[in-house]
Amino acid sequence: QVQLVESGGGLVQAGGSLRLSCAATGRTFSNYAMGWFRQAPGKERELVAAISRGGTTYAATPVKGRFTISRDNANNTVYLQMNNLKPEDTAAYYCAAKPGRFINSVYYQRYEYETWGQGTQVTVSS
Repeated sequence: QVQLVESGGGLVQAGGSLRLSCAATGRTFSNYAMGWFRQAPGKERELVAAISRGGTTYAATPVKGRFTISRDNANNTVYLQMNNLKPEDTAAYYCAAKPGRFINSVYYQRYEYETWGQGTQVTVSS
């Protein structure tokens, strides 16, 4: 099983940018589809963006055009570039991994992911 460690969270003003990183160790990273989720206090954990083994990406409607997910298989890392941040983006952000059955399979449901990181906090001030 792969292990995941997120980094890059912090406090930023509205309109600013952050880049989250998720470093994977253990199994072969390129065999895994990846996702970024977030959870605000009192709310359900929701998918923000996902990427297949082959690089096919998905971004949820609230972040489309502002957030970009990417992966670097050589460095076993998945990134979430977040631009034009808004106060409603404030949440704990988690990366997650699932062995990808097909190279272009993207996974959308929280229950589909098998491994989770510990999370990193993003706070956007107005």
